[in-house]
Amino acid sequence: MIRLLIRYLYVLIALVLVASCSSTRKIEKTPMVGGLTGEAYMEKVIELSPSWKAVSGKVALNLNMEGQKDAKISATLRLKRGESIQLYVAPLLGIEVARLEITPDGLLAVDRLNKRYVKVSFEELSRLANTELSFNILQSLFLNELFLPGKAQLDVTDAKSFHISLEGEYALLEVKPAKGLSYRFRTSADRGLLEESHIGVLNTPYALNWKYDDFTTLDNRLFPSHMLLSVEGTGKALTLDMKFSRLSVGGDWEGRTQLSSRYQQIELQELLKTLLKQ
Repeated sequence: MIRLLIRYLYVLIALVLVASCSSTRKIEKTPMVGGLTGEAYMEKVIELSPSWKAVSGKVALNLNMEGQKDAKISATLRLKRGESIQLYVAPLLGIEVARLEITPDGLLAVDRLNKRYVKVSFEELSRLANTELSFNILQSLFLNELFLPGKAQLDVTDAKSFHISLEGEYALLEVKPAKGLSYRFRTSADRGLLEESHIGVLNTPYALNWKYDDFTTLDNRLFPSHMLLSVEGTGKALTLDMKFSRLSVGGDWEGRTQLSSRYQQIELQELLKTLLKQ
């Protein structure tokens, strides 16, 4: 089950880590949204984004791929802004058995049971994905915030980079495509909450939808306790359901994993070959 989870997390990561480049598009003839002008509404949405330096909590994961049995597992998520995203599994008496860590340098997958690990730089990931990859966008997806390629965090001056259109009770926000990828965000027109982020590969059926709901109060802000990731274009339905609990802001822990010499490094291709046999 753990191997299956890690296997498909690679698929998700390959889609959500995106190109670093600037993006500009001025708002032209934008509609009124929630009683605000287009630019004022965008500023509101950006201001609602959390400014937290760290977030952690428990997460119930349910990975579903068409034709496969659901993989359900409980894990812990820890995120330090600009430093790392850690997802680790410790089902037996709190003993960790697997860890997935993403940093600005790249990806680290640790198999505690077999004392082995895979470490892949963003340079290698970019080569494999045939595009430059970014830690910042994956971080923004977990933090329920808007993003622009090439920016670590948005501020109100970035409002003009988005094009706004109305879609029923939602405001649809789009930015200029970059490196063959498109970006679209769906927000609630009345509250300005980000309810869906969409990343698509231009001229292909491949896309990632990252949906948010069950908003609860966390540190005086509304934050989704439920996130649903779905991958399109692979020929088989693939979803990752994430339900959070015991969320907290702040805290201190090691943002980078240190492994002893007892661990053996293996190549990504070797790990994937092993996982595909499961």
